Amino acid sequence: MVYESKINIGGTLIWYYYICKREVWLIGHGIEPEQENDYIALGRHIHEIFYQRRKKELNIDNTIKIDILPGKKVIGEIKKSTRYLESARMQVAFYLYYMKREKGIKMEGLLLVPEERRRLKISLTPDVEKALEKAIKDIEGIISMERPPSAVKIPYCKKCAYRNMCWA
Repeated sequence: MVYESKINIGGTLIWYYYICKREVWLIGHGIEPEQENDYIALGRHIHEIFYQRRKKELNIDNTIKIDILPGKKVIGEIKKSTRYLESARMQVAFYLYYMKREKGIKMEGLLLVPEERRRLKISLTPDVEKALEKAIKDIEGIISMERPPSAVKIPYCKKCAYRNMCWA
């Protein structure tokens, strides 16, 4: 299956798909999170400070924004922690999938967690591709819903910039 979607699915939607389906719907409908959220600000700060000399950010097809590490065909993604490791892995895998399917470029993935001094290699295997294709279909279904999925209390809710939309 070639990556095809009527909805502009990027890495952010893949990331949130593995955390909160309601958040997928909110983002997919252009509903902005609370911008003063401390965790959003911290994430921006980490992204701006670490690895700036060693990476180049590219916006591809107005669909995905990836960090390319110099010297190799490596897509890098910077995260604050490994707390949501599966989401982060699948986000990087989606970038690899997109580049392979849409651009015909095979790349390597690297998940960078500077505060934990961790570097994790991410590979695009056939099983990961199947999981991504299912996620893309599910995301399309979620976004096409008239109303967001019901709120489900998860540990992520405490720090979520959308929490007031779910629990106020």
